[in-house]
Amino acid sequence: MTLKQQLTEDMKTAMRGGDKHRLGVVRLMLAAIKQREVDERIELDDAQVLAVLEKMLKQRKDSVGQYAAAGREDLAEVERAEMAIIETYLPAKLDEAEIDALIDAAIAATGASSARDMGKVVAAVKEKAAGRADMAVVSGRIKARLAG
Repeated sequence: MTLKQQLTEDMKTAMRGGDKHRLGVVRLMLAAIKQREVDERIELDDAQVLAVLEKMLKQRKDSVGQYAAAGREDLAEVERAEMAIIETYLPAKLDEAEIDALIDAAIAATGASSARDMGKVVAAVKEKAAGRADMAVVSGRIKARLAG
């Protein structure tokens, strides 16, 4: 079952169960996926659906920060609840050791030796860690590894 099919089934389950909050968030996810499909005139595969969900998660993290800074903890809590539901559809996050192993393998595979080769290494790691690691953190670690 594809991730999109899973979302559709979960929407039906939430409808039957009367879980209005989960239903609303799942509908938001499906709407974002459909919007991208219509905009690009393509059918999204699981990797592309994960990218849409990651983007939604990032938007909510940004919103939580802005709401908290403005003293609107009630709105921040709504965003956190939505984040929790979105995260259930994302793959398990990589731990530090797994990220380091991916970086080492990518450096070896690309033959990277300096910071100029960082783009190749980031691309290689991103391919394997998509949706499972914060790429901003990963690229910082790659930069540190290649610099020293």
